[in-house]
Amino acid sequence: MERRQDIVLGLIFMGLGAAAAWMATSYTGASGIYPMVLSIILALLGATVVLKAVRAGTTSERKLVDGPAQMLVTIVLGIVYVALIVPLGFYPASFLLMLALPIALGYRRGLYALIVAAVFMGIIYLVFSLLLEKPLPRGALPSLVGLGG
Repeated sequence: MERRQDIVLGLIFMGLGAAAAWMATSYTGASGIYPMVLSIILALLGATVVLKAVRAGTTSERKLVDGPAQMLVTIVLGIVYVALIVPLGFYPASFLLMLALPIALGYRRGLYALIVAAVFMGIIYLVFSLLLEKPLPRGALPSLVGLGG
């Protein structure tokens, strides 16, 4: 059962990646490069899942979700994150999510989580705002308190 599930899931990801890459070819100018690269990566990861499943050859069953409580916490934090993007902006909301999620799931090294979140947000800023020149949502709160806008 596990092998068949992985093969089907991998094929779905390959199909979604290929379809999205095909759609990205119709974008004008350079606007399709980023979605196309992400789509190709998705298709390649799907192919990796298929190849791994074919090589493994196991037919044992597995649980769909190992930790339902952790899944629920992740979904709730994801909803809160999306709700915070408009008032706080992308960067503060994402930084808070990167701090809250590991702690909520049981990770107890707060300083390490803080460093990882800061480095990750720095990379996101460099890639989107400087390299791609595509600023992410700023949010209403920083504009209201005079921090930009």
